[in-house]
Parts: sequence; C-alpha cells; structure tokens
Amino acid sequence: MGEDRLRLIRNLVTSAAHALPGQRTPVPEGVRTAEPMGLGAAPAHAGRAPDTTYARVRVGRHHTETGAPEAFGIEAWCDGVDDLPYTTGGDQLRPGDIGLGHARRGGAAPSELFRSIRRWSTYQHRLTGWINRCRQAHGDALQIVVLDQTGFDLPWEALLLPAVPEAGLPDGPLGALVDLARWLDDFPDRAVAPNGEVLGFFHSDMTRDQEFFHRYEHRPHLGIETFLKGLDDVTAQRTGLVYMGCHGTFDHHLSKLTLAGGTWADYHDLDMRLLDRDAALVCLNACHSGRFLDYNGDGRQYLRGFTQIFLRNGAGGCIVSAGEVGDTEARVMIGRIVDTVTEDPERPVARALRAFRAGVHETFLAGGGVPMMVRDDGSFDAERQRNVLRLLYSLMFQYYGHPLSTVRLTGRHQGGQDRVEAGAP
Repeated sequence: MGEDRLRLIRNLVTSAAHALPGQRTPVPEGVRTAEPMGLGAAPAHAGRAPDTTYARVRVGRHHTETGAPEAFGIEAWCDGVDDLPYTTGGDQLRPGDIGLGHARRGGAAPSELFRSIRRWSTYQHRLTGWINRCRQAHGDALQIVVLDQTGFDLPWEALLLPAVPEAGLPDGPLGALVDLARWLDDFPDRAVAPNGEVLGFFHSDMTRDQEFFHRYEHRPHLGIETFLKGLDDVTAQRTGLVYMGCHGTFDHHLSKLTLAGGTWADYHDLDMRLLDRDAALVCLNACHSGRFLDYNGDGRQYLRGFTQIFLRNGAGGCIVSAGEVGDTEARVMIGRIVDTVTEDPERPVARALRAFRAGVHETFLAGGGVPMMVRDDGSFDAERQRNVLRLLYSLMFQYYGHPLSTVRLTGRHQGGQDRVEAGAP
C-alpha cells in the first residue's frame, strides 16, 4: 500500500475519533467500609470465601520475582458451582492496551480497542468458562460481584463471554449479560435503599446535565466548595442521589488526581456526613472518576481513588467512569444511564445498568458489529466505528455496590423549581 494511502487512512481514523462522540422490604442503611486493603505481601488468594449469596470473583496482583512482568490472579465462588481455585499464568499479565480509558477522541480506532478486549477475553477462558457454568446454574438470577484489587484498569464489564448454544446462552459482554457490581476492600454484605432528593454539582460547561433531574426534587450547586459543604449538612432533606457533572484527571502523581478541580487529598479530608446518614448513591460523571492510583508516597501502599473516598464515607454505591466522558456520545450515554437507573425504584441499580448495556449491545449487533478498518473502496467506516464506540462507552460506566441495592428519588412537587445554591458558576 502506498504512503499516500496509508496517510489517508490514518487521517480518516483520527477524524472519525474526533467526531465520535411502591413498597419495599426495609433494608439496612450503609455502613462505613474498612480502611483500604494493602497491596503488599498478602497473596491474592488469601482469606476465606465470604458468606454471601451472589457469585464472587476476587482479582489480585500475582506477586512474582523482582523484574518479572506484573500479573494478576483470580479465584471465584458461586453457590451450586464448583469453586474456581486461584489461577494465574502467562495469559494474565498486566494488559496495557485494553483499559476503557483508551475509548476516547484521538485514541485508537474503536474497532481495534474492541478486538484487543476480545483477544484478552479469550485468554481468560478459565474464568469465562466458570461464569458460563454459573449462568447455566442460575440463569437470569445470576449476580456477580468483582473485587478487583489490582489497579490494572481491567475492563470486567467488557469481558466477552462465549456462547453456550446447547444451554441457550448467548455470547456478549459480561456487563450486558449478568447483573454485575464491583466493590473494594471486602465483598459487600448488605444492600441499601437510599430514598430522597438529588444533590448535584455541575461545572460551568456541564450545566445541561441538570436536565437529567427535571422530574425530581433537586438541590443543584455551581460552586464546588458550597457543594462539598452540602455533603456535610445533616439538617438537609434526605438524599437519594449525589451527582457530579464535572471534569476529572488521572495521573501517576497523587496531587494530580483531581475531581472538579479538587485533589484526592482535598476529598480525603472530608467527612461527608450526609452520605453516612443517607447511604446515597453517588454518580460521578467525570473523566477517569473510577480509576485508581497505586501510591505509597506517604508511607502506606494502597489504591487511591475517588470511588474509595465516597464509599469509605458511607455512599451506598457509586457509578463512575473508567475513561473520558467529554464528548457528545458519552454525555448521551450518562443521560440514558441516569434515566434507566432512576425510572424504577424497585429495580436494583446493577440490574438497571445491565438492561441499559444490553440495549446498547443489541443496537451494536443490529448495526453490523465490529467493522474492518477499511471498506472495499478503501474508505474508513466512520458510522460503524461510532457504533462500536457507543458500546464501549456503555461498558465504561462501572457500578460499585451491592447487586441488590436500589435508589428511590423524591418526585418534584407540581410547579416546583430548582433552587441553585450559592457558589460561583
């Protein structure tokens, strides 16, 4: 292929990437989690399988000799299915190219990222085979919680399961086929059911996100300090959802890990007593809000991230992003996610997210699935690349919480209007 044609294809890839855009059973309220589990000498398979009713997958760093590649190991349990004993190997090295942080403008073509994830998924055949045995045993009732202590940005929601035709099980991404949740430190033992208003913060260029909550009682803020003070106000009405539409950054220096301009340390020093009282669901619509930095610069090594802070302070669950959310396609996705999660207060958050992802996956398949980089005429298939990107975005939003936790938002009184709290826009 001539240099001119190669240059044309590269330009088309870059251009397309820039264009992509009732009554309920009482449930105990949330409880503060323990301090983060260290990542030091304890092997990944240490500890007893927790006594819970959902399937559990624990993922930890596999400690190898000095200078060897970083790797991870997996063990798993599910009622009615043989345990998956601790397993690791050459196919479980730290993958640098499959994190959903790569699903972004100017990044690799979406089809290339999807194919990388598909190859990685085939390497995890022991785990995917075990999950399929769980699907056969429990059908649509299966729930899985992943406790990932690696900090490797492993995209479990996008793990591609093979079909089991004889059992009527389709193939597809784990997050679209099974109720999936994540957690930190240890497996969750209690579901929560937060009930109340929306407490929101909106950066000046994301104020349109307020439209997501026009049906609900809402306390929006345009100033970050005022908003964070609101998280300490236990005289306020009960809060069902805390939402932040803002910018986030991820870096390998802790001081550059930011959310709405505040550093990780700024948030770490807050009490957030409102969360402890209400066990509210937290939704962080911010780039990289779900990523973790392995850090030991202050003398203690553990994974630092904003999800960890909100859960530690009492949040009943968190919906966060594993990558960038700045373009139009990602904004549309988060709006649809909010609608799906909040429209039925009796449906668990994990099941609502699964239903949302399943719908996007169906559209993906109807649109032709994964395209080649070029068509017969040598042109770049931008529309089908967008189709892949939409699926990746739907899998990029992760849920930390108990798989049975729900959220009920207070409906807006007739004629009621938002009262924007003080704070500079």
